[in-house]
Amino acid sequence: QVQLVESGGGLVQAGGSLRLSCAASGRTFSTYAMGWFRQAPGKEREFVTAISWGGGRTDYIDSVKGRFTISRDNAKNTMYLQMNNLKLEDTAVYYCALGQTIATMRGRVDYWGEGTLVTVSS
Repeated sequence: QVQLVESGGGLVQAGGSLRLSCAASGRTFSTYAMGWFRQAPGKEREFVTAISWGGGRTDYIDSVKGRFTISRDNAKNTMYLQMNNLKLEDTAVYYCALGQTIATMRGRVDYWGEGTLVTVSS
């Protein structure tokens, strides 16, 4: 079993930055791909970004490329999402996810966190 706990969400003005963290426990963190999904009010949950087990490969949706950066520290069993130049449409609950490979993360997640709310104001 794996436990994923997100932190770092909050209220930020448009153009500002936030850094989300996801702490993992319960299994060998470093052998799994990790990622972030988000769910905006009234919308379905969507894939945002993923990172391979070793951190060498990443995948982003077009709308966050150049603004968001995913990273991980396997020694600390923690994944991060640095979000810069935040926009109103980035407002959502952000979920940490763990999956088998970066190639399958968009379609299959083995474990979810509880989510952390990010609210971007004008």
